[in-house]
Amino acid sequence: MPAKTLAEYPAFVRLYDILFDGPEDLRALPWMERRVRLEAFAARLDPERFDVSAVIEAKDFAALEEIRAGARDAAIEGVMLKRRTSPYVGGRRAGLWYKWKRDPLIADCVLMYAQRGSGKRSSFYSDYTFGAWTQEGELLPVGKAYFGFTDEELKWLDHHVRNHTVNRFGPVRETDKSLVLEVAFDSIHESKRHKSGLAMRFPRISRIRNDKPASEADTIEGLRRLAT
Repeated sequence: MPAKTLAEYPAFVRLYDILFDGPEDLRALPWMERRVRLEAFAARLDPERFDVSAVIEAKDFAALEEIRAGARDAAIEGVMLKRRTSPYVGGRRAGLWYKWKRDPLIADCVLMYAQRGSGKRSSFYSDYTFGAWTQEGELLPVGKAYFGFTDEELKWLDHHVRNHTVNRFGPVRETDKSLVLEVAFDSIHESKRHKSGLAMRFPRISRIRNDKPASEADTIEGLRRLAT
């Protein structure tokens, strides 16, 4: 990376845990002891480039839920719950750590394009590009998703794509834009990736809205109000 870019946008690191301190392996220590070691280690670093994640104080789960509800405004995913006595273990930490994410945002979007998946999904149109309406009535893409639905729903969606194709572009099929998909997503941002100027973060299909006409799907203007 160019030196000018590094000077203008210096890297900043937030520290969450410490696994080794020099040659000493700390992974078997309980979290509360590792936390003490982490804070001591971080005190020796440049505070302009490093900090330590905050420990949240909450008297009960109701108070913690209120803190979690403000996660979106704080531009974070949620809160991480860690058992104080937990060692650091790889993989899934069932019973030791729990990532309590903020609730997703929801939008009704129109299916625009579909592409075949890979692996066991290579026979199905399982990758979906969807859009929202402009004030002028134009449908513009805002995201792409390929999970969130069941195997049975995938079969239904694949059948819909095959029977509502109006154009083909190599492996991609353009649909007649008649199907509404309820899309859950973490956040939405200004982006040059799509013609709409918006792009969703972590979108997934949460429901097939074949009960809703495409004309009643959400608008670009409405989604832009959610942009962060």
